[in-house]
Amino acid sequence: MNPLLQMLNPAGTVTLASIIIISYILGLLHGITPDEHTWPITFSYAVGKYSTKGGMIAGFLFSLGFTIQRSLLTTLGYIGLAKIYRIYNLDGPIYIAVGIVMFIAGSYVLHGRYIHFHLIPTKRHVKRAERLEISQDVPLKMTIVHGLIAGFGFGAYASVITFILAPEVPSILYAPLPGLFFGIGTMTMQILIGAIFGSVMKKMGYEESQIKYVGLKTAGNTLYYGGLAFAVIGALVVLLPSIEAFAISTGNPIPNLNAINIGFILVVFVVGIIGIGSMLKSYRDMKKSTTNNRSLRLGSSLVEEG
Repeated sequence: MNPLLQMLNPAGTVTLASIIIISYILGLLHGITPDEHTWPITFSYAVGKYSTKGGMIAGFLFSLGFTIQRSLLTTLGYIGLAKIYRIYNLDGPIYIAVGIVMFIAGSYVLHGRYIHFHLIPTKRHVKRAERLEISQDVPLKMTIVHGLIAGFGFGAYASVITFILAPEVPSILYAPLPGLFFGIGTMTMQILIGAIFGSVMKKMGYEESQIKYVGLKTAGNTLYYGGLAFAVIGALVVLLPSIEAFAISTGNPIPNLNAINIGFILVVFVVGIIGIGSMLKSYRDMKKSTTNNRSLRLGSSLVEEG
């Protein structure tokens, strides 16, 4: 049998050591594949810190909250309480909760307050952007809250550690271990991904203040509008649960890469369209502002010389 399929469907009795190893490897896969509960959040906070170190911290803190929740989840799986996931579809409410927290964090970054319903920019906001200013730094502590909430999301990896691996541990004392090592595996990859996202901002060759503007503007927009997207999709899933059944198979056996579905579309929309699009726009605005400022300085110098 394919090693990956064997990990996703372990047959017979497995040892505690095997459970720990399998959980960690599944965590690595979960962290590196485009999951809607990890990538958009890590991208948003990591790019906002505009540095490799800041990105790594963002990935670590998010995964820390996620790991705590996953340890709790596998404990519930051991004692049988996680069966609620097989009875009720919680994806919609979780999307909504994640979206609200993203929106609040984005509002804080962009507007300097935690709740600010302002979808259409006013002259005041446009003027702020022209001066290349941003209200607040990215609140990294919010990533832990995100991790705790996102951990309640349920997919193929969570099913394996909760319903297959957790019940196989020797006693309830060991029940948190599958979730713990799954979280550590996710953390490993999220730290690396966070470092990559964060280091992107260091490769632009501009002053720190300019790089900070692009990073914070990108993070703010991704959290703000990405949060709205999560909340809208969550509401649709609650009202029309059948839309979660939409999936176009890719033929890849790896979960998160095996189909184009609602989760995959969310990742592409939030990270690819909102995130990358905002980064490029902020970069162009920054270059335009820099060029205009240089022209003004040159004009002033010519006037003084004249």
